[in-house]
Amino acid sequence: MAAPELGSSAAAIAAEVAGIAAAPASTAQRAEALLEPLHRLLPFQAGHLALLDPEQHEHHELVIRGYDERTRRCLTSPANLEDLERVGLTKPGLPLRVRDLPVPPAELRLWAEHLTPAGFCEGLAIGLHAPGGTYLGVLALHTDTPAYATATARALAGRLAPLIAHAVDPMRQVTALAGTVQDAVAGAVLTRSGQVLPLGDLPDHRLLRARSAVAVTAARHLDDDTDRARFLCPDTGPRLLRVTALRCPPRPPYHLWAIVLLSPPGDLHRLTPFDLTLLGLLLDGWPDWRIAAWLHLAEATVTGRIPHITAMLGTPDRTLALSRAARLGLYIPRMLIKRRR
Repeated sequence: MAAPELGSSAAAIAAEVAGIAAAPASTAQRAEALLEPLHRLLPFQAGHLALLDPEQHEHHELVIRGYDERTRRCLTSPANLEDLERVGLTKPGLPLRVRDLPVPPAELRLWAEHLTPAGFCEGLAIGLHAPGGTYLGVLALHTDTPAYATATARALAGRLAPLIAHAVDPMRQVTALAGTVQDAVAGAVLTRSGQVLPLGDLPDHRLLRARSAVAVTAARHLDDDTDRARFLCPDTGPRLLRVTALRCPPRPPYHLWAIVLLSPPGDLHRLTPFDLTLLGLLLDGWPDWRIAAWLHLAEATVTGRIPHITAMLGTPDRTLALSRAARLGLYIPRMLIKRRR
C-alpha cells in the first residue's frame, strides 16, 4: 500500500528499488543507483551505503555523498560501528530516525562531533541484513530538516530494506562466479582469515572444512597471483574429485577471498591415481629419486611410468606433459596424496 505522504510515488519508489536490486550490474553500480529513488523517499543532503568486513570489524563504503573528509573517516571507524551496535542497527529491526534512537544523539560520536555541527538534524538509518539475519552493512541518509523523516517514510524504508540488502549483498557476485563451474556438487567460500562460509545453495563437504588440506591447498594455489586453479583430490576409496579454486573479485567488504568447488573428476585421459600422484610431485619440482623414496618405491618404478604418462597426455616428453597436466588440472597436489605407511 502506498504511503499517504508519498502518495502514488511510494509504489514507483518500491518498483524502482526492486528493479535495481534485480539488475545484472556490479554491487557498486547498484548501490549508486539506489540513491536516486531513495532521495524521493527522503530528500537528503548527505548519504552513504557501507558494507561490513566482519573480520576486520570495519565498514567499507560502496557509495558516499555530501560529507566532509572528517565525517567520512568517522562513518567507517570502529567507534561508529560500536554506536551502530549500541542503537541496534546491526540486528534485524526497523530503520531508525534521530527521534527513534534509544539514546540521545549527543551520546553518539557521529552526531555529536560531525553531523550536528554540520547542520544535520534528522535522518534515516537502515540496517542491512542477509535473509538469515547476518548483518551486511548500513544505509544512512541525513537531512537538515525533520520535515520528510515521517513515520510513513520510515515504514516504507523498512519494507524496502530486504531489497536494498539483496542489491548489495556481496555473496551475489560470489555465487555468480561459482555458477561458471556448472557441474559443481559442493562448494564453500574461503575468507581472508581462512574461515569457511556456505556458498549459496551448494552443499558443503567434509573436504572443505576450515583449514582442511583441500582449503589450504586451494589457498596456496591462488597465492601465486592466479585467479583460478584446478587439481584433483582423493575422496573415499578410489574415488577422485576435481577441485576448482576461484579468487573472489577484490570488492567491498574484501573479506570474501576465494571459492572452492568440488566436481566429478571429468576426463582423466586414462591416467591412474598413481600417475596423478606422480604428476603432482613432479610439478612440485621433485626428482624421480626423491619421489621414489617418499612413496617407498624403487626409482625405476617412477622413471618407468613417465612414458605412459606422456603417451596418455599426448605429449612427446616429460616437460610438455607436466605443462599440459598443470593446465588441465590433472594431478594430485602433494598435500592431498595418501601415502602408504
